[in-house]
Parts: sequence; C-alpha cells; structure tokens
Amino acid sequence: MPEPTSTRPGPGPSERGGPHGRPRHSRERSREARLAWAFLAPSVLVFAVFLVYPLGRTVYLSMHGNDIIGEPNRFVGLSHFAEMASPAYMQVLVTTLLFTLGVVVPGVVGALAVVLLLEGVIRGQKFFRGAFALPFAFSVASASVVFVVFFSPGNSVLNGVLYRLGLDQVPWLTSQEIALWSVCITTVWMNLGYGVLVLAAGIGSIQREINEAARIDGATGPRLAWNVTVPLLGPQLFFLIVISTINALQSFGQIHILTMGGPVGSTTTLVYSVYQDAFAFGTSDFGRASAQALVLLVVVLVCTAIQFGVIERKVHYS
Repeated sequence: MPEPTSTRPGPGPSERGGPHGRPRHSRERSREARLAWAFLAPSVLVFAVFLVYPLGRTVYLSMHGNDIIGEPNRFVGLSHFAEMASPAYMQVLVTTLLFTLGVVVPGVVGALAVVLLLEGVIRGQKFFRGAFALPFAFSVASASVVFVVFFSPGNSVLNGVLYRLGLDQVPWLTSQEIALWSVCITTVWMNLGYGVLVLAAGIGSIQREINEAARIDGATGPRLAWNVTVPLLGPQLFFLIVISTINALQSFGQIHILTMGGPVGSTTTLVYSVYQDAFAFGTSDFGRASAQALVLLVVVLVCTAIQFGVIERKVHYS
C-alpha cells in the first residue's frame, strides 16, 4: 500500500539554509545582534571604566592595608569594617543622619510652601519664581563663602543684626550644638532653588479643569492646596525627596569650607570622614576610606529602597 504523501509545504525562502546550512532569519538575527553590540560598546566601555572598575577597586582597597603613600601592601579582610563599630564612627553615622534630615525635610517643605504661596500671586509670579530659584545658579564653593561671611564669629552679619536687636551673639560655626544646623541652613538655601523649579514645573502640568472643578465644589485657599494641588504634585515631591536625600548624603563642599568637620567633629559626616582618612593631613589611608565609601553606598541604596517602598505607594500618577 503506498504511503500517504505529506502535504507539509517546503521551507520558504527565509528558512532555506545558506552555504553552511544556517537559515536566513538566523543569520539576520546574528547580524542584528552584532550591530547592536557595536553601538552599545562605547557606552558599555565608559560604564565599565567609570563605574565597574572604581567599585571593584574600592572593594579591593577596603580589604587591604596600605603603606605611607597609599599603596595596598597587606590583606586585612573585614577589619576596616569592624572598626566602624566604634563609638567614633557611630557618631559620624548619627551626624550624617541628622544632617540629612536637617536638609531634606526643611528643603522639601520650604520649596513646597514657596510654590504654593506664589500660586496666589497674580502679578510678578515669574519674577518671584526666578528670585527663589536663583540660589540654584550658585556653586557650592561660592555659596559657602557667602555664608562664611554671614556666620563669621568676629564680624558676622547675622550677629550684627542680633546685636542691633539687643540679643546675644550666636557662635554659628564654633559651637558643637549649633555648627551642624548652620551647615544645614546653608545647604537648604543652596538647594531651595532646585526644589522650587521642580515643583513649579509640576504645578504647571496640572490641568486647569481640575482646579476649576475643585473651586466649584467649594475648595479654596489652603483646602484647595492640601486636598488637590499637593496630591497631584506627588510624583514631583517623591522625585525631590529621593534626589535631596542622595545629595545630602554626598554633601562635602559646604562642610569643608564652613567648618572642616569641626568643631570637635560635630559636623563630620560620612563623606567628610572618607576625605579625612584618604586625603587630609597626609594620611592616605585608602583602605579605611574605601570601607567607609562602601558603607555610604549601602546607606544610599537602603534609603532609596525605603523611599521607593514606602513613599512611592502614596504617589498619585495622573
């Protein structure tokens, strides 16, 4: 009995093998993959040189001791991380936490208050927005030098005002209890402009129909701002909180110019402690500094993860 003839169609032009028996579509995918990697190669190379290698080098240095010029010469394992359990380093971590809170909370709340108040201004709104955003144009160094003049213990501008008012002078940068908050004030002023720009852009993206409908329902003034405007600014507020936290944890210039970590280490944050161990006073203790840098990286990642896990859930994306 003859076998039934197969009705399956033969391979199409795209499925026929080439001289080496490979289908044409397989060769095309391979060629597209090589082309994609050719375009990605420059960015991957830059990513590896400026991120992967420094991170790997930091891990390597954190587990090694070094000589007087900073060259690693012995393996010490996790001893540098164990040293960070000492009271001195715990105080550095507490100072870092207080500084971050003292910068992020007033900075975000202040920027939000400024933007909401400016919404009620009919004339000159753009001028006032530009005026409040102006500090963002200052560099960290120039802004810090300005506040050195404000906080200087001898001829301080602020103390001159207090003297005119008959009040006692304040040791803004020489008191262990006040110096950290003076640096926080400086940092909040420098970052206020950025926050105003972000939130002003967010308010500008809110549809007018929403505010008009809320006003028809009787929501005006603070009620309109709290129940309508602020919830719709959720994405911008969340972004500002995350960025402000990361920037605060990495702050260095204003601390170095205003207090150099003093008095008595009261303004020494984790970043400034890394600088002191690695570069200040000719120490070149890159191993201990690298261990602190890795701890800082973990702190940034943990804070960011907490913010994404807690705050983002309350964000309303319209």
